[in-house]
Amino acid sequence: MFSSSTQPSNLTPRYSCIQFFFWIVFVTLANFASVFLLNTGFTNTQIGIIIALAGVVSALLQPTVASYADKNSSPSLKKICIFISLIALVLSAFLLFYTRSLLCTGIFYGSCFVLIQLLTPMVNSLGMESLNQGKKLNFGIGRGMGSLSAAVIASTLGILVDRFGIRAIPASISIGLLLFLFSLWIFPFRKVPKEHQQNLTAAEKAPGSGALYFFRKYKKFTIVLLGSIMVYVSHVLINSFAYQVIVEKGGSSTDMGIAMALAAIIELPTMFLFGYMQKKIRCDIWFRSCGIFFALKTLFSLLAPNMTVYYIIQIFQAFGWALISVSSVYYVNSIMEPQDVIKGQAYFTMTYTIGTVLGALLGGWLIDLAGVSAMLIFGTAAASIGAVLMLFATEKPAEATSR
Repeated sequence: MFSSSTQPSNLTPRYSCIQFFFWIVFVTLANFASVFLLNTGFTNTQIGIIIALAGVVSALLQPTVASYADKNSSPSLKKICIFISLIALVLSAFLLFYTRSLLCTGIFYGSCFVLIQLLTPMVNSLGMESLNQGKKLNFGIGRGMGSLSAAVIASTLGILVDRFGIRAIPASISIGLLLFLFSLWIFPFRKVPKEHQQNLTAAEKAPGSGALYFFRKYKKFTIVLLGSIMVYVSHVLINSFAYQVIVEKGGSSTDMGIAMALAAIIELPTMFLFGYMQKKIRCDIWFRSCGIFFALKTLFSLLAPNMTVYYIIQIFQAFGWALISVSSVYYVNSIMEPQDVIKGQAYFTMTYTIGTVLGALLGGWLIDLAGVSAMLIFGTAAASIGAVLMLFATEKPAEATSR
């Protein structure tokens, strides 16, 4: 589609559009699931089951899809992203025009959520593969635009739902997917065959042994993944049950909106500046430290006596969620061999999916059993264990070790 003479010299603006529209779709599906599904006749229990099942299915599929994408014989990442997005677009159209059957609505919504979660590592890998090919692209700015779009849609979609009804939700998903597809279409990307793949061992090529081979090959990364699951559990606990935490501090739903907006704004400088930050300090050092800030945010959420203090502790978002969102992508790219990069991104994304399922299931149970404080104590402990695992298992990139 693009000749060498017409390709833009800097791909950051086009990649930023991909991230911007992708996160509009993701946040709409994730944050407004209860609003849409409750209004179409589902119970809270049924909604929890749909979200949990979507998480489990996507966690199972992510390594398989990534292994396929990593092969030289497979279509390019761009084509795979377009194909998955087209299926999601068809499903969102069904949600927009056909909600008479509860079963079909649940299947369409859950399937759409599975596909969007599958796209997460692909979208990140698209940026890193472009960088690996020597293209000019600032991944941090691109990912920061994703956070900006998340803040925008989270603050405006509620107003649209109040004005136009719940069909504003699938309409936003469909429009977001159309714009995401257009952004993918105009993004100049060509698959470059990976030379290492011609030397793969028989064990690596054997059907069904890919995951075992991968985890034997990257033993410390396996520990990092376990640590990431733990810190993500704490993150999910204080986000999925933010309203309960804020009510405990004397706040209201309005205060929850303010806190979420603050957190989203605080994320942006870290994401926008990470390209510069990782030139000054290696990405593995940034990544090694981010688990500590997850633990600190959950701990201070427990200790905060009122909403004023709770607003202030959102500052930890800058070096917790914001830092792991960008540093993890650079870190995986730096320690993996070329034929394993997309799999590595998928496995890391899978830790968030697993953390979401565990956090969603444990959070409500802990609150019902022993209250919000007990949930936050558990979250602090989980994040602390995860931070220690990440601190000691994170490795230096090979090029840094050789210097």
